[in-house]
Amino acid sequence: MRRPAVPPAIQISGPEGRMDHYIRAVERAGGAPVPGYAPEPDSHCLGLVLCGGGDLDPAWFGQEDRGSHPPDSRRDAAELALVRTWLSWGRPILGICRGMQVINVALGGTLFQDLGAERAALHQGEEDVFHPVRTAPGSLLEGLFGENALVNSAHHQGVDRLGEGLVPAAWAPDGTLEGLEHRSLPVVGVQFHPERLPNGGGDGLFRWLMERAVQR
Repeated sequence: MRRPAVPPAIQISGPEGRMDHYIRAVERAGGAPVPGYAPEPDSHCLGLVLCGGGDLDPAWFGQEDRGSHPPDSRRDAAELALVRTWLSWGRPILGICRGMQVINVALGGTLFQDLGAERAALHQGEEDVFHPVRTAPGSLLEGLFGENALVNSAHHQGVDRLGEGLVPAAWAPDGTLEGLEHRSLPVVGVQFHPERLPNGGGDGLFRWLMERAVQR
């Protein structure tokens, strides 16, 4: 990718003091990070990254609490508003881990509040758990990672019913959805953590974000 003369500003929404990996990934891809906790939509930015973090309040997708961790209501509301605003702008969004779940809920989807003990070994650990994924034929994720890839997970929730306009793009061996894409808008979500894959293995997703940002 030929880098623009002025790096595109990329808004990053995440937990306070825990965005360093995301910031560095955006910088490696040629963007100018604009990080913040529960920020307002910044119209000067050309792309959006939604970081990982805690659970969404199940009330946002019409459910009672059945295994969710205590929510951060301020962050929930801010990030759902970010997604809806950026969708209206038609600007690219990359959602990572919790960020993928925020995208899904913003578009009317639901979540598994707890994947359960039978899936925990593949997705939860003291550090990232590495496992294979299978990507959907013809998807952006297939183009970036190939038909099969080794990725890193750290989550106990997952996407259940997909939101409007979203299609599945990658799966773990246990069937857990590990990636989604929008049918017509520049929106991608991954349940794994490309910002901290070894040897820059996830940098292609951030380069995709930059490419789409400078096309707007």
